[in-house]
Amino acid sequence: MSKSIEIKDLDIYYDKFKAVENVNMTIEPKSVTAFIGPSGCGKSTVLRSINRMHEVIPKAWVDGQILLDGDDLYGAGVDPVRVRSQIGMVFQRPNPFPTMSIGENVLAGVKLNNKRISKKDADELVETSLRGANLWEEVKDRLDAPGAGLSGGQQQRLCIARAIAVKPDVLLMDEPCSALDPISTLAIEDLIHELKTDYTIVIVTHNMQQATRVSDKTGFFNIAGTGKPGKLIEFDETRTIFENPANQQTQDYVTGRFG
Repeated sequence: MSKSIEIKDLDIYYDKFKAVENVNMTIEPKSVTAFIGPSGCGKSTVLRSINRMHEVIPKAWVDGQILLDGDDLYGAGVDPVRVRSQIGMVFQRPNPFPTMSIGENVLAGVKLNNKRISKKDADELVETSLRGANLWEEVKDRLDAPGAGLSGGQQQRLCIARAIAVKPDVLLMDEPCSALDPISTLAIEDLIHELKTDYTIVIVTHNMQQATRVSDKTGFFNIAGTGKPGKLIEFDETRTIFENPANQQTQDYVTGRFG
């Protein structure tokens, strides 16, 4: 199920402004890759380009290639909606649909993709997705209650359940714990460890300790100044990035000299 992602010579634009320049990296299947770097360096922009969410912004476009197991996601005739069903996204703030119950939230993506599903299959999918997000035991007796009534950490796990219900190959997470307390953060981090047995995961985080705890590889992005494009400075095993980076900019960032 899990697939590799290859990013080749990627430039990302907002109209004429080049936001990110010349990113090259290979993300292994069934691994967790963290993107770190100061605000505005392009890490979330790169993340959003992987499932073509970047294009939702008017006049936003990319140059270069992003390959999912060799298939160019930006190739001619590729449907961005299909790309987004293959590559799920979990955002910074938990965003369950407020008018929907817990169960309906899990199925929202499946129904959005016009998949017809029997009641029995729907019930099974709700359970397996909530189990996959480590939420089933907490909510199984109140699946008809509003999703928005859960705690922040539970809402974020509900959003992860919603993302995995459509059976994607890749999960993208844009600072999934930044709005959560430490205990909820730990629950999400434990969940990321479990999910990587089935999915390729890419996470943007401002929390360096989190990057060291959850990721196998880390990409450090930086920006030379306002108005300049963000760049991938270094990409390596997480341990190497934090303990023995090759680049002085990386060293300065991970030791807290800037950022």
